[in-house]
Amino acid sequence: MLSRHLHYIHPVRKLEIPVKYPEIEFPEKRKLRFMEKVPQPVPGQRPMKMKKQLIDMRGPELTHTFLLHRQYGIRALQGGQLHHGHFEMIRTGINRNMDENRMFAIWRIDAPWKPITRKGQGHRMGGGKGSIDHYTTPVREGRVIMEFGGYCEFHEAYDLLIRVARKLPFRADVISQEILDEEKKLEKEEPHRNLNPFSFEYCVRNNIGGCRKWLSPYDYIWHGKYR
Repeated sequence: MLSRHLHYIHPVRKLEIPVKYPEIEFPEKRKLRFMEKVPQPVPGQRPMKMKKQLIDMRGPELTHTFLLHRQYGIRALQGGQLHHGHFEMIRTGINRNMDENRMFAIWRIDAPWKPITRKGQGHRMGGGKGSIDHYTTPVREGRVIMEFGGYCEFHEAYDLLIRVARKLPFRADVISQEILDEEKKLEKEEPHRNLNPFSFEYCVRNNIGGCRKWLSPYDYIWHGKYR
């Protein structure tokens, strides 16, 4: 008789509204492809050696600074070089932890192409340039290294990408299309908000305090940035 008068009260659940994703175009291969350790040689020619050419890593990136799929990616905050081991670290770290059914990742940099020469330990000076030891890919500040996207939110992509970005030989961060749009907006507003007329460019142009004596040639181009 007692069971007839008992009423069971179910707890109220607060269910989250599912996110509606826009139409996303997935690439043919959703995982990062393997990058060759050595570039393909030209038949009948020896592998070419190159100078250091630090300009390949100095200064801002002017071309590959945007996201093709307008979702997420890893961006370099400093100039540096990536060798084959770094490519494998990125590839395995992303491919093993991503859900291929609803996510994808693509490269935005080339395979190692710049030869780095080295002489054997204890070798005397002279004797010409050393033999090629390995190949690298130079990266400038602001270059997008790889893109990540699919049916996922930023917090899912951030947890996966930040672990890879912290292992790179230079500082890098995780970006999204919203972050890039906000940075462009602040960059346009910054000159109007700056109340100090003595900017770096103004001091260089007018040689304030004789600063041209100790300036680098690159300071005339980038005004104290990208050192």
